Amino acid sequence: MEEWLNPLLAMLALPEYGLSTLFLVALVSATLLPLGSEPALFGLIQLSPHLLWPAIAVATAGNTLGGVITYWMGYGAEKAYEHLTHKHPKARLLNWLGRLGPKSLLLSWLPIVGDPLCGVAGWLEMPFWRCLFYMAIGKLLRYLGMTFALLWFFPA
Repeated sequence: MEEWLNPLLAMLALPEYGLSTLFLVALVSATLLPLGSEPALFGLIQLSPHLLWPAIAVATAGNTLGGVITYWMGYGAEKAYEHLTHKHPKARLLNWLGRLGPKSLLLSWLPIVGDPLCGVAGWLEMPFWRCLFYMAIGKLLRYLGMTFALLWFFPA
């Protein structure tokens, strides 16, 4: 196992391959796995300040793609649930999100609830492209806010 793991880790090491590492970390952190991408983004910007905008764009793209994966997982889970139980679940949260629609994914950047929110959007079969749009906006605003707040306190 070590013969393929070490070259992989070396390839993804910062700063030579920082953007690809950032993309992977942002993607994984937007799934239901507990991982934060902000330290990777901030570390890359501290090491390579000239990559500020590309890093924010790559982190947003990776995190949005991770949200899309979670959306499709929720969509598949709902189909499996209906297939097994032959009924549609009724819950207050699902009704609330259904009324808000895809705009609720502006909150997909929130810790703890943001990633499951993408899955619930898939579960509710919200329109995919509108969900993607609002998800990307929410995640971009998060990275902009977090990055510039950290740069304010810890200048590069």
